[in-house]
Amino acid sequence: MKIAVLGGGAWGSVLASLLSDAGYDMALWEADRAAAEALARDRRAARSLPGHVLPPAIRVTADLTEAVVGRALVVVAIPSETVRAALASARAALEPSAVVVCAAKGLEPGTGHTMDRVIADAAPGTPVVLLSGPTFAQEIARGLPAAAVAASRDARAAELVQACLGSERLRIYTSDDVTGVAVGGALKNVIAIAVGCCDGFGFGNNARAALITRGLAEMGRLAARLGAHPLTLSGLAGLGDLVLTCTGELSRNRQVGLALARGEALGAITANLGHVAEGIGTAQTARALAERLGVDMPITCLTAAVLHDGKPARDGVGELLARGAGAERR
Repeated sequence: MKIAVLGGGAWGSVLASLLSDAGYDMALWEADRAAAEALARDRRAARSLPGHVLPPAIRVTADLTEAVVGRALVVVAIPSETVRAALASARAALEPSAVVVCAAKGLEPGTGHTMDRVIADAAPGTPVVLLSGPTFAQEIARGLPAAAVAASRDARAAELVQACLGSERLRIYTSDDVTGVAVGGALKNVIAIAVGCCDGFGFGNNARAALITRGLAEMGRLAARLGAHPLTLSGLAGLGDLVLTCTGELSRNRQVGLALARGEALGAITANLGHVAEGIGTAQTARALAERLGVDMPITCLTAAVLHDGKPARDGVGELLARGAGAERR
């Protein structure tokens, strides 16, 4: 089988490497021509994935058409805000039977659409699988064990991804709740920024646990409002990914929260990070979506206010702590 991965960052490089090691014919697309040439030459992305060497069999290109033509599986591992444009550009070159696998976790700015809907708009008729779960690229690259979920409305497409990517070290489960998996993967990044702030202010383990739990509750409210199954947010793409992103030191979004607690400006934080932290943009998009749908999401809304409205991080955390307590299951 011929497979393409779109995105030469950490996650794209790791997925391409896993698939190449499994024997698939691999192409890796990197949009930045200079970065693509460097990756093709050096086989390393030192900043995004230190120590990882790209297998020699992977063909790296900056030509999107060249990357996807003739490929049965196209894996999208680029920032969520660029997914629509990339798939629209690739559409004419996609094989009629190709399956698109989206490993991006976010909501589309402006529309608030989940990634499956974005891809369905950009490449109509193409089976879409969302790949999500608690998976730090650095640990996968080192061969450490992990589990993820492949969600699709097309059971055969989900099973194809399970077969291609699953191994003894990477257990892939399937799901038909695409909406729940999409919402969990996107919103956990927002909650992780809030938890990073909480930890940065030294509020302790009790506060962290409470914030994660209440964050899961508001993720579930939005997912249910959009038609997701209520138990999906208790799974790998919900609770699993939320705990990892909120507590793991490799989490970019957690690092954003820690930096906000130190009083750093958002522009400096993103410049120093060197990678995309999806929660920054998703916070604003999710706040607008929650307001439009009438869903109570206080953590998300206050995180968006800190990130985009100039609210001091300590004030945002203080407002959460001062909220009146009601019934837990509400």
